[in-house]
Amino acid sequence: MTDMAGGMLIIGAGECGGRAALALRDLDYQGPVTLVGDEPHLPYERPPLSKEAMASDAPEIKAIASDAILAEKSIRHVHSVQAVAIDRAAHTVRLSDGSVLPYDKLLLATGSTPRKLPMPGLGPRCVYLRTFADALAIRAHLTPGNRIAIIGGGFIGLELAAAARKLGAAVTVIEAQPRILMRGVPAEIAEIIHEAHVAEGVDILCGDGIASIADDGNEVRVTLAGGREISADLAIIGIGAVPVTGFAAEAGLTIDNGIAVDAELRSSDPDIFAAGDCCSFPLAVYGGRRVRLEAWRNAQEQGALAARNMLGAGEAHAAVPWFWSDQYGLSLQIAGLSDEGKNIVRRDLGDGAFILFHLAEDGRLVAASGIGPGNAVARDIRLAEMLIAKRAKPAPEALGSQDVKLKSLLAA
Repeated sequence: MTDMAGGMLIIGAGECGGRAALALRDLDYQGPVTLVGDEPHLPYERPPLSKEAMASDAPEIKAIASDAILAEKSIRHVHSVQAVAIDRAAHTVRLSDGSVLPYDKLLLATGSTPRKLPMPGLGPRCVYLRTFADALAIRAHLTPGNRIAIIGGGFIGLELAAAARKLGAAVTVIEAQPRILMRGVPAEIAEIIHEAHVAEGVDILCGDGIASIADDGNEVRVTLAGGREISADLAIIGIGAVPVTGFAAEAGLTIDNGIAVDAELRSSDPDIFAAGDCCSFPLAVYGGRRVRLEAWRNAQEQGALAARNMLGAGEAHAAVPWFWSDQYGLSLQIAGLSDEGKNIVRRDLGDGAFILFHLAEDGRLVAASGIGPGNAVARDIRLAEMLIAKRAKPAPEALGSQDVKLKSLLAA
């Protein structure tokens, strides 16, 4: 059956897609808005799944909008179905239930999916985290005395480790790289997070790959290349994510580490946009370097930007990347891409909090990485983000001095 009304069609009812749908109405778009998602839930935020939702007694979805708000804004939410094919010539999308939806403009906000561990032996006790259903299944195992093996020492794995320890489970983190948080986090900050986990009783094993996994349905046995064996009641695999691009590629859209879009988030088809985790795009602040970001705020910002550009705004993406993580009362925040700058200046903020400023060869501030208790680094990271956006070249001695306020550098 084909729905004859066109309008704005959004595939992916997560943070990005949900924000885009709401933004279209906030921009006074009067035509049909249809939001299609493969989960039965309302659009919801994913970061809590590995943080507060996981550590609570009764995890709940943090919805972006209620049924009442979607109805009030005349946003049609089609849930529990997948998009399976795009007919670009006919401007239609076929869904897994056989229905066909037309579009004037199409936004792909399909997100990413956990990277699979490519080895035999995985069974029902080897799991991944992406959805609320996944979170509920994992949460059921995070009980006192249960043994949890976490494969991957990135943000997701470490946040889950912190939640599991808070709930009394025994936790082992296995990371094949020489240290945790190898991607995008300076070693000095990663070491502090490592020490915090060890202090809380987490066993972190770095620099040793996995030789084999055996899951007999009762327990998981992970054998490392060095010979050590870890037995666990549950193995959580968090080794990164891959963009969901299958049916976009089949439709002939250009793929380059995600659905390739231009600065306005338009794909190789002028009527199809992509935003959030599923797309790669040029970052103006880094000379057009093409990146793909798996970040909550990026999903929010690009959802809103895509909505504006679907309506013809012609606005280029100009935001500075921003990432965050909370573990054991420590807050880690990063503005920009730290690999863009090899020269580092440290600024101490007191109470153990500090920021590392990353400078390019020409003196331009390209990133700032901060860690500290609570919100200790939030204000300065926000100011650093503004300096990065302005392509500022602050004096290194000024960045490193507590006596020089970052706000004064911004004004200069």
